[in-house]
Amino acid sequence: MTASLPELSTSNDWQSVGNLNVEPAFYAFVAEELLPAINFDAGEFWAGLENIIDDLAPLNRDLLRVRDELQRQIDDWHRERPGGESCREDYIAFLKMIGYLQEEGAPFEISTKGVDPEIASVAGPQLVVPVNNARFALNAANARWGSLYDALYGSDVIAESGGHDRGNSYNPRRGDAVIRYAAQFLDRAIPLGGASHADVRAYRVETVWRNAGCIATLADGREVKLKNPRQFVGYQRRGEGRRSLLFRNNGLHVEIQIDPDHPVGCNAAANVSDIILEAAVTTIQDCEDSVAAVDATEKVSVYRNWLGLMQGTLEASFTKAGKTQRRRLNPDRNFIGPDGSLLTLPGRSLMLVRNVGHLMTTNAVIDRNGDEVFEGILTIKE
Repeated sequence: MTASLPELSTSNDWQSVGNLNVEPAFYAFVAEELLPAINFDAGEFWAGLENIIDDLAPLNRDLLRVRDELQRQIDDWHRERPGGESCREDYIAFLKMIGYLQEEGAPFEISTKGVDPEIASVAGPQLVVPVNNARFALNAANARWGSLYDALYGSDVIAESGGHDRGNSYNPRRGDAVIRYAAQFLDRAIPLGGASHADVRAYRVETVWRNAGCIATLADGREVKLKNPRQFVGYQRRGEGRRSLLFRNNGLHVEIQIDPDHPVGCNAAANVSDIILEAAVTTIQDCEDSVAAVDATEKVSVYRNWLGLMQGTLEASFTKAGKTQRRRLNPDRNFIGPDGSLLTLPGRSLMLVRNVGHLMTTNAVIDRNGDEVFEGILTIKE
């Protein structure tokens, strides 16, 4: 679409850069925040953006024309056959004829090297959040790790009948039900040899020939190991009686936290204060479906938060129960491996970005022809 530009006369008007006209808020963000953060030359940036727009905008318009023509032919097909008067085979043949459907290609294998394990080999949950909401974006990025106890206590996985209601304060009966359920989960995920985690009264790390393993002491005094000792992959020591044991199941990690001084741990068998699960291994920071961001000011909000996520500097504050809460990206998690080496695990989910599709345009930048720039092209450049 073609935008009507104001005359470039005051400092609040559009900035002319090469053959582009740039909305002031967007220009200021690029000049004052983006380019200093990435140590990139302004001239190269704007010249590069102009070249990308000149190269890709015509191709984008051609794609949209093809899409419009395909849709026109499909609409005509259905108008000529009211009430679905056609067979499936005829419709498929028609879609192939107009190029909407393509013949399936030959079998192939993906050969890309160096792909992150979160994409290549680890199966886990994925979140999608609007990147223009800093608090939501941070919560999702930090959802790589989460408390199993909190998730069970606050959800309907544990029924509220029989005195197990959540209420307005901590309910010990519900807490006991959470602990029992969590022990059953451990029995499935990291089973002990011939025993249940519900019967454990103490966990400890024992080193034999420079290789550490997990030993569990039961209520009857017996000591047992993991059914699969290789599931134990690390531990932390965090002070007197406070420690964490790290396990792996199906590529995802399970951390048993032990703290005899914790309100939960002091009353729990083996002083287990919480079980932390590796959960959302990837997060889509969304610039499209869950976001309403079209004009320059809205786009700047999106780009600013994405820049903060990439730099690790994004923060968000909010008030809850009269207290100010602050969100920031979690650090990586460090453990000692069974062989004594340092084991570092990502503290945040692997973040992906979903750019805007081919259709929408934004008035943040106007090209040499006086047209708004396609949002997808501008977002890719950013």
